Amino acid sequence: MFNLTPTVRNLLIVNIAFLLAQMSLLPLLTQIGSLYPIGSPYFFPWQFFTYMFLHAGWGHLFSNMFGLISFGPLLEQRWGPSRFLTFWLICGVGAGLLYEGVRGYEIYKMEQARQEFHQTPSGPDFANFFRSYFPDATGYETLAGALQRNPQNQEYISAATSAVDGAVEETLNSKFGGMVGASGALFGLLFAFAYLFPNTELMLLFIPFPIKAKYFVGLYALYELYSGVHRVPGDNVAHFAHLGGLLIGFFVVKYWEGGRERFY
Repeated sequence: MFNLTPTVRNLLIVNIAFLLAQMSLLPLLTQIGSLYPIGSPYFFPWQFFTYMFLHAGWGHLFSNMFGLISFGPLLEQRWGPSRFLTFWLICGVGAGLLYEGVRGYEIYKMEQARQEFHQTPSGPDFANFFRSYFPDATGYETLAGALQRNPQNQEYISAATSAVDGAVEETLNSKFGGMVGASGALFGLLFAFAYLFPNTELMLLFIPFPIKAKYFVGLYALYELYSGVHRVPGDNVAHFAHLGGLLIGFFVVKYWEGGRERFY
């Protein structure tokens, strides 16, 4: 079904091998290889590279590798193995760097909100803090209501302050907060495919008619942007890492295209 080129095949094998290692041989591989926020005690610089070879399970791996084997071979045939691998790795690392920037900004805003709550604690601010930064959290509404009805109650203020501090510290110090997956590299690949083969018609399982690559990738990018800005409870997808990979792919392709002798 798929005409696997050498680098695509090797990436597929390596990613499967890493998931098997995560699940059985080296369970700590997930912790030391996932990409954690800068400032977390679990962060190490090599994670910008290793995270893209780790996955959260077989479904996660399948979705990324299906994209790789679907769009990768044609690009590898066009660029050659070395340039294709370079592109994949640059997009993966670049997506991680950009995502860390977005996540760092979010943590900075969360820290600011914590300091503001410390200065002027109130029931509505307590509820808004959790709604804004921890939409999956439950149970805080009761304390928020009690604090709103009794804004000077030191017991309620202390409990709310401890809850806010605990949530922030858990975000920074949790060993379960790392990002994994090759999606950033894959989105760079999607951009390159849509840019170099824009009118190639794709038949997708969830779209009952052919769609040109340029429209598919453009709509997908808009969806990721919307999902990243309007996050819903339970959504643990790193949408801005996807967009980061796409953006890095754009810059790399345009740079290579700037000198045709480099591009081919």
